[in-house]
Amino acid sequence: MLEKEGIKKQILDAFQFRHATKVFDETKVISDDDFQFILEAGRLSPSSIGLEPWKFVVLQNTELRKKLKEIAWGAGGQLPTASHFVIILARTSKDVRYDSEYITNHFRTVKNAPEEVVKELPARYQNFQEKFGVLDNERTIFDWSCKQTYIALGNMLSAAAQIGIDSCPIEGFNHRLVHDFLEEQGLLENGHFDVSVMAAFGYRKDDPRPKTRKNLDDIVSWVK
Repeated sequence: MLEKEGIKKQILDAFQFRHATKVFDETKVISDDDFQFILEAGRLSPSSIGLEPWKFVVLQNTELRKKLKEIAWGAGGQLPTASHFVIILARTSKDVRYDSEYITNHFRTVKNAPEEVVKELPARYQNFQEKFGVLDNERTIFDWSCKQTYIALGNMLSAAAQIGIDSCPIEGFNHRLVHDFLEEQGLLENGHFDVSVMAAFGYRKDDPRPKTRKNLDDIVSWVK
């Protein structure tokens, strides 16, 4: 068992190692066991009110990757070379509104909440979502759902880095066209999901430039 200081160093070393990899070594493939570990890091991620409003689509089909490349300019180098490519979907208002059947079923069957708690959920979460500005319109509801997927994304990138696997988060794509692409493949489940963000995983082809970040003092304010 590593001592605390050793664990801290191991984690920070992984963060130093991680970079947004633009092109991967096509000859290197992530093992099934290692990629399951990355997916598990996503699955175990926290989310607002524990809704887990995500789905991870692992796109390994070569022809579909070529089609996606035409409408995802930010993945031009990653789609042809990544060992694994993930499209992270977020649940839409059909599932994440306070009065949705998904929330009721999720608390009943996944979180094993008592029935008296399940019955209180709509009123409880309506109050929260109204005060948090979630219910302003369809976009604010979906954006709230997407925020949760970014927690899972960050954990997947960090988990990958800790076992020496490279990655790149990707937002450079035409949302409408990617929506249509996924809908054609039957991946949006009749409007219950839509695209949030993408991520590529593999092994770097070239060494990255040295990492640059602002100093900690520039981004932290202590209020005592």
